[in-house]
Amino acid sequence: MSDRYQQFATSGLGKALVKRLGLPNPVPLRRYTRGEPPLTGPVLLGGASGGRLADGTAAVVKATGLDVVTAAAPAEAEVRYGALVFDATGITDVAGLRELYDFFHPVMREVVASGRVVVLGTPPEHTQTPGERIAQRALEGFTRSVGKELSRGATAQLVYVAPGAEGDTESTLRFLLSAKSAYVDAQVIRIGGDNHAQAPDDWARPLAGKTALVTGASRGIGAAIAEVLARDGAHVVVLDIPAQGQDLSSVANKIGGSTLQLDITAADAPDKLVKHFTDRHDGVDTVVHNAGITRDKKLANMKDSGWDSVLSVNLASQIRVNDALLAAGTLNENGRIIGVSSIAGIAGNVGQTNYATSKAGVIGMVDGFAPLLAERGATINAVAPGFIDTKMTAAVPFFTREIGRRLNSLSQAGLPVDVAETIAWYANPASSAVNGNVVRVCGQSLLGA
Repeated sequence: MSDRYQQFATSGLGKALVKRLGLPNPVPLRRYTRGEPPLTGPVLLGGASGGRLADGTAAVVKATGLDVVTAAAPAEAEVRYGALVFDATGITDVAGLRELYDFFHPVMREVVASGRVVVLGTPPEHTQTPGERIAQRALEGFTRSVGKELSRGATAQLVYVAPGAEGDTESTLRFLLSAKSAYVDAQVIRIGGDNHAQAPDDWARPLAGKTALVTGASRGIGAAIAEVLARDGAHVVVLDIPAQGQDLSSVANKIGGSTLQLDITAADAPDKLVKHFTDRHDGVDTVVHNAGITRDKKLANMKDSGWDSVLSVNLASQIRVNDALLAAGTLNENGRIIGVSSIAGIAGNVGQTNYATSKAGVIGMVDGFAPLLAERGATINAVAPGFIDTKMTAAVPFFTREIGRRLNSLSQAGLPVDVAETIAWYANPASSAVNGNVVRVCGQSLLGA
């Protein structure tokens, strides 16, 4: 659906009024288009003395085809940067935080539209001294504030890389330093663990030869997820209830996938999934739990059926499917389970106690299953979308919809493809060390943590 305010804000008259009145300025975001470079400018790479990630980061950035520079150009040169990347792993005390200021202060205005800022750190729990732990935790406040100060669609992220995981950053850096992460802003991502990255043969089609399941895939975000996973090479099995069969077939035909009509809450649904992927696909590599419903009412007015149905579809069915796939060994080696949470599960929402409970439960599912999946060489992560323009949100009253669109650092709603691109990053075989993460796809929503 079109964003009429954004169209006005980018017109001649609109630009003048937005600037004069200090109105939200939703600059059109640069999203992935095959054949275009990841960013539209060189990457300025810096780091604190004693850091352990700068060399590896430079190699990854160069592998994407981007230029790397390690010294800022003089102001009179008017150089604009596609990204600013800083290795902060060498900061071991509060005094060392000054290196953040020294690197970023002179070049903050030189970031291009839809540019990127990435700070690399050490997970605080993996630090050696109290001073280092304090300094590394401070990076979160710095990065989130930078995200709110950037303009013209630029974003900022913090990536904590555990000691020993220095070689496992490529999939994450490729995602963050590209147009695929357009609506991901001010997130804290953790890389580490015993599972190490397995680079794909072809970064353009990293899921070639893989089989993926996407539930609730007949429309909206689910259909976008299926399309992006297929673009990346996967055979996608799209699942939805029989009533959505026609739309489901349209999605499958469009992407060259296959359909599975099934009520995911049925008692025999997990066993049917195990049988389907065992008999027809030699297992499944990626499971995306996208199916979800809303039954919004304030708690005092909510019927028990409204509570039970939302918890059943959005949470209980996912746990039952996970248990069945793991018990039968149907999830393949280096497999992926990916949940779809919501910022409602983080911040809560009026009239959505059932929905917010279920989506917070998805975050709990990630926490609970992550150690078990790690033991099997697999991962579980989740996305938490903010306000995404879909047919469902199009039905939201105008003023409520406009507030939802503007209450984030990018001053606009996301698109279904933004959620899908984040899920495709999780699904990448090179994301083996990304486990137990919940990344908000919300443009740095002003609601929630």
